[in-house]
Amino acid sequence: MAELIAGSEENFVQMMNEKAKTLGLEHTHFMNAHGIDEDNHYSSAKDIAIMSRELVTKHPNILKYTSIWMDSIRGGTFELSNTNKLLKTYSGITGLKTGSTSKALFNLTATATRDNMSLIAVVLTAPSGDIRGNEITQLLNYGFSNYQVKTYAKKGDTISTLNINKAINSKVKIVFENDVTQILEKGTSIEVSQEVILNENICAPLKANDAVGKVIFKDKDGTEIFQVNAIVTADIPRSNLIDYLRHTFNSYLMVNFK
Repeated sequence: MAELIAGSEENFVQMMNEKAKTLGLEHTHFMNAHGIDEDNHYSSAKDIAIMSRELVTKHPNILKYTSIWMDSIRGGTFELSNTNKLLKTYSGITGLKTGSTSKALFNLTATATRDNMSLIAVVLTAPSGDIRGNEITQLLNYGFSNYQVKTYAKKGDTISTLNINKAINSKVKIVFENDVTQILEKGTSIEVSQEVILNENICAPLKANDAVGKVIFKDKDGTEIFQVNAIVTADIPRSNLIDYLRHTFNSYLMVNFK
């Protein structure tokens, strides 16, 4: 795969290290694409958690595969079982990746979802696979027991309706592009206000899901904590001269012959 994408493993490793920098990984350096022990090839639990978050948020379909416990290949003649044993024992587990080498020992980055809250836990250098699983279980249990998701807005919720310039009868709903959520310690809350800022002179044509502004969420001190796009829900074609003439004629008929 490295050779197909980058021409050589060396080039691909360079891409890996460049990507690590863009993600802000301060304690990661790659020397190969396969992960086997090598001098100056290292990472940290925090950095692996960041990598995992990037993977599952940008490519959520990966969890369809990492949550499979057992499958077969070669027409059913060869069976494969997942090395993440928590898939059989931990409620809500969805993945993500095990790993072990003679120097790194037993490692696991685990993802799990309960009550609309998804967590990532990372354990490195465990002396055995069982200990690795037990430590991950304790981390996830702590997270689910002590934290919860607070939802301030849901994707698709209506913000307001808007008249679009250069389009006849163009009133359209604008909605939140994404969910706006925050993980809080159970029993705590924060005061949050929202400010809707729309673009100036919003004109047709527009496509469904085009952004026409943004919504800023602030805490009680006025500090911005979230920002999400405000998008239109439907295509808005631009009206032409014939459209305006037809609209004027129909309006005349309604006024004079009602």
